[in-house]
Amino acid sequence: MVDFHRVLTHASSLVVAIAACGAFGSASAQAPTASRIRGEIVSVSGNVLLVHRVNADNVTVDLTPDAQVSAMKNVKLSDIKSGSYVGATSVPGPDGKLVAREVHVFPEALRGRGDGHRDWDLVPGSSMTNANVDTVLQRSNGRELIMSYRGGSKVIVVPDNTPVVTYIEATRSDVVAGRKVFIVASMTSPGHYSAGRITVEKDGVAPPM
Repeated sequence: MVDFHRVLTHASSLVVAIAACGAFGSASAQAPTASRIRGEIVSVSGNVLLVHRVNADNVTVDLTPDAQVSAMKNVKLSDIKSGSYVGATSVPGPDGKLVAREVHVFPEALRGRGDGHRDWDLVPGSSMTNANVDTVLQRSNGRELIMSYRGGSKVIVVPDNTPVVTYIEATRSDVVAGRKVFIVASMTSPGHYSAGRITVEKDGVAPPM
């Protein structure tokens, strides 16, 4: 079971780092011009990162001096229980049901962050749902989550092989070339961005959002 009490004992910087993270969907709601950068760090020079975006070009990201850093670790699908608060990136399946591409479990201190259902840009047609898990149903190929948020609810199928992660601490020393990253940033000029937070690969676990 996810040890939320241990997560809550981490430094408060972890909470700050992920509280406004775009993975929760709140960034898109509050700052429509924010960009989500997914890719791999090519180089690091002080506060300046060169990032190769997935299936795209290289961009420059200026981290603020006090930029917050977080990472993720794998947890089990069975760790998601009734009452868990999670975010799920999903796409419509052949039968029209939403099928999760990844699920991230929030520490209890962040319950309610980014609450709701919205379009997402992981893949075409994807959506992000941040919500409370009301019911977990066992299915032959995984589990089905009945999730509720303010103003609505969704049923999301989570296959057994779906990445399920939760947040852990990270530091600037984890921000090195070759690591995968997920960054919510503001464009300052074409190909150049500024960011105050970053989620970075650690111990082989890359941000799946």
